Amino acid sequence: MTVLDFILSNNDYLEDLITRSTYHSNAIEGSTLTYAETYAILYNDNSFKIQGKEPKEIYEAINHKYALELVFNNLKNDDTFDERFIKKLNETINKNIKDTEDYRKVQVFIRGSEHIPPEPEKIPNLMNYFVYNYNHDDGDVFTKIAKYHIDFERMHPFEDGNGRTGRLLINYELIKNNMPPAVIEKECRVQYFEFLRNIDYYGLAEWLKELSNNEEKRMIKFGYEK
Repeated sequence: MTVLDFILSNNDYLEDLITRSTYHSNAIEGSTLTYAETYAILYNDNSFKIQGKEPKEIYEAINHKYALELVFNNLKNDDTFDERFIKKLNETINKNIKDTEDYRKVQVFIRGSEHIPPEPEKIPNLMNYFVYNYNHDDGDVFTKIAKYHIDFERMHPFEDGNGRTGRLLINYELIKNNMPPAVIEKECRVQYFEFLRNIDYYGLAEWLKELSNNEEKRMIKFGYEK
C-alpha cells in the first residue's frame, strides 16, 4: 500500500495528520488556537466550546484543511505540478481572509529576517523558472525538497501564506515519492527558521528525513505496513 493510499483509506490517521499539520503550521505563523480547538473546528466537535478567538484564526484552520485536501487530490489524480496548483493552494489558505488569487503586487518583508524578497515585478519569471527547474530535478528527494522550500520562502511569491504554502509543498513531494509526510512542530520553529535564514539546504534535508522517519513510526501505530 502506498503512503497516499494509507492516508486516504485510514480515517483515524487522516484526521490525526490533518489536525497536527494544521495546528503546527498555523502555530508557527502565530495562531493561538490550541490543538483541541483546532480539532474541534476541523471536525465539528460540538462538545468543545471555543471562546475568545479571532475569526481569522478559525478561517486559517479550516482553510489549511482544505488546502491539504487539495494536495491529496492533486496526487490522487496525478495532476501536473504547475503554477496554477501553487496559486490555488495559496488562494485556498487565504480564503475569506485576503484575496491572493495571483502573485503579490507589492514588496513584502519577512519578520525577523535580514533577507528582503525580490521585487513583485520579478515574481512571475522567477516562479516560472522555479516550477520548470522543480519538475526537471531528479536528484535526491530530500535535498530537492529542502532546496526548493528555502528558495520558495526567500522568494515569498505571495502577499501572505507563503510559509503554510511552502510546508504543504514539502509534503506534496514526500507523498508523491511514497514517503511519509513531515510535520514541523511549533516547538521547532526556531530551528526551522535557522535553516531558512542560513540557506542550509543540507541541514534542512537531513532534518526533514528525520521527521519523515518519525512520521512513519507514527503511521505504523495506526496500522501502516510498507
